[in-house]
Amino acid sequence: MRTRLIAGASALALAATLSACSSGNAEAGGTTTIDVWLMRDSVSEEFQAEFEKSFEAEHPDIDAKIQIQEWDGIGEKVVAALASNDPPDVIEIGNSQMSQYAASGGLLDVSDKVDDLGGEDWIAGLADPAVWDGKTYGVPYYAANRVVIYNTALFDAAGIDAESIDTRAKWIDATSTLNSGDVQGIYLPGQSWHALAGFIWDEGGAFATQDDGSWMGALDTPEAMAGMEFYSQLQALGHGPKDSDVASPPQTDIMAGGDVAQIISSPGAAGSVVAANPELEGKLGFFPIPGKTADKPGAVYVGGSELAIPAASDSSDAAYEFVKALTGEKWQRELASTMGYVPNKASLADAVADDPGAAAMTVGGTENGHSTPIAPGWAAVEAQNIIHDYMTAVLTGGDLAGEAQKASDEITRAMNQSD
Repeated sequence: MRTRLIAGASALALAATLSACSSGNAEAGGTTTIDVWLMRDSVSEEFQAEFEKSFEAEHPDIDAKIQIQEWDGIGEKVVAALASNDPPDVIEIGNSQMSQYAASGGLLDVSDKVDDLGGEDWIAGLADPAVWDGKTYGVPYYAANRVVIYNTALFDAAGIDAESIDTRAKWIDATSTLNSGDVQGIYLPGQSWHALAGFIWDEGGAFATQDDGSWMGALDTPEAMAGMEFYSQLQALGHGPKDSDVASPPQTDIMAGGDVAQIISSPGAAGSVVAANPELEGKLGFFPIPGKTADKPGAVYVGGSELAIPAASDSSDAAYEFVKALTGEKWQRELASTMGYVPNKASLADAVADDPGAAAMTVGGTENGHSTPIAPGWAAVEAQNIIHDYMTAVLTGGDLAGEAQKASDEITRAMNQSD
């Protein structure tokens, strides 16, 4: 959920429109009105109504006006809002977008609030992207990451206990056993780069590293190439296409056929599988992506959101109270259990203990969660499909070292190009 920054006349024009249309943060009769932008589907209507009612009861001097925004086109809208003189007071921002907006100077530095918010316990996949140039500009809101979704009937038929799969070596052995006859051990398309990310991090590698202010692609390091080698080994234990991602075709539709033992996805994908094939109701399980050793789950890419306060907000104190409440323990527990999210703090993991999918997801998200490079230029890497092209090139027979060097050079160029 990354959007490239849109600068120039179009953003300024939209900023003027937003400023003209904004309800403002007027104070009347001792009540401060704050405008809040939350994203579509980040919370349910019921959760939103319950939170608003509770928040305003506890803060009778604050009137929170929540507006639900669409992900499509949100990048341009946020840029314009931050460039205006009358932005909303709280904005939900995808964690991978934080560096873009923080670097623009449009967000309020909340470093002095981190202790008050219990920031020492924030999960790394949300906490790290909230920091830019040593200062904190966002407050972790919620997270999600990938797990292994498996067909329990196929595992039982093969005599495999999913709970025993706690290392990558055991995972490969089990998947090899499952990959027999008409059954695919795993359906893993060739361009699932979020899964690759975890394998690279497990090996101690990275997509890119920073040196003296400049970013350099790092797919050509021995560690990153080891991650790609593991991906290749796992991907070969099924019939996933080497030149497409999880959406082409939808991997949930493929698993719904009943002859796929595993996919790597967020737990919510299980619902799509069952919707496509109701006979699989009650036959899908979850386990964390295994790590190299049993004492630590596999590394995972953590997606999610932060709550940020625009620097130009004229009601930042009231905005902070809103952020503090929504990211505090009471509502984090409610949000995690209601929406099946990873909570923003490791200490709250028990909030999803009764949800098998969310519980498996939370293990990876809290114990070994990571973010992509925290740099505005990372958006260009994704937009140009550099990693997708690299993975397909390797899986279709390209020389690993040569393709890794080529991709690293392209990442370096993309991350350091001028806007």
